[in-house]
Amino acid sequence: MIEKTLRRAGTYLLILFLAFFALIPIIYVVLASFKPGSELFRYPPTLFPENWTLENYRDVFHRADFLTYFKNSAIVSVLSTILTVIINTMAGYAFAKYRFRGNQFIFMFFICTLMLPLEVLMIPIFRMVQRLGMYNNFLGLIIPPAATPMGVFLVRQFFFSVPNELNEAARIDGASETATFVHIMLPIARPVMSVLAIFSFMWRWNDYLWPLLVIRDNKLFTLQLALANFNGEYSVDWESLLAMSVVSMIPVLIVFLIFQKQFIKGMVTSGMKE
Repeated sequence: MIEKTLRRAGTYLLILFLAFFALIPIIYVVLASFKPGSELFRYPPTLFPENWTLENYRDVFHRADFLTYFKNSAIVSVLSTILTVIINTMAGYAFAKYRFRGNQFIFMFFICTLMLPLEVLMIPIFRMVQRLGMYNNFLGLIIPPAATPMGVFLVRQFFFSVPNELNEAARIDGASETATFVHIMLPIARPVMSVLAIFSFMWRWNDYLWPLLVIRDNKLFTLQLALANFNGEYSVDWESLLAMSVVSMIPVLIVFLIFQKQFIKGMVTSGMKE
């Protein structure tokens, strides 16, 4: 019993050490955002500020149009996440519970797109965005990444763990396919939907390359594009850049804290099969 307790304590200590080691860069960024510019480049560097200041955060909110960029990122991330969860949940459910001609071939073809780098797909997607009139507006950021192969795969694997007897019982009771999906399957799928929501929100919130191609108007810039603008040709506004980076972490952290229980449950069950 004592050996088991010591092994478990040693395991937890190792996990805590590795977690702290992984968090060191984030801790440094957070603490550095409270430093004045004169302390950022002091050698040897210090972890904690000698003179704590909130001027960096005040400058971000007053000098830069931070709230507009924050609002743009929130709109794109929230709407894109909602659309992603809806589309991928429906597609994953169809692949898992329905048998139709070409089911496996279509699914494997869809999953094979994971092997293609984004750079290969950018030109055709960009041309399509232009022709559909979605260039330089939020639709070009929300609609193209809505259906993701990884999301469909996660949902499909999750629904494999749901017994088919539930569908058959619902059909016997006279429930339609839509009613079965909405009232029975969706409540069961909350864990994997939470996983998908967290991943989608994080991807859209931190996305830089695709908004850089699609958005031209400064008023429509997302937070990541605004962060890039702090890098000047001859200098970098490190104080404002650090403060804005810290604030940009908060929404993703909040979303994870809200869905963390469902996230863990969904990650465990999405790899199961019946």
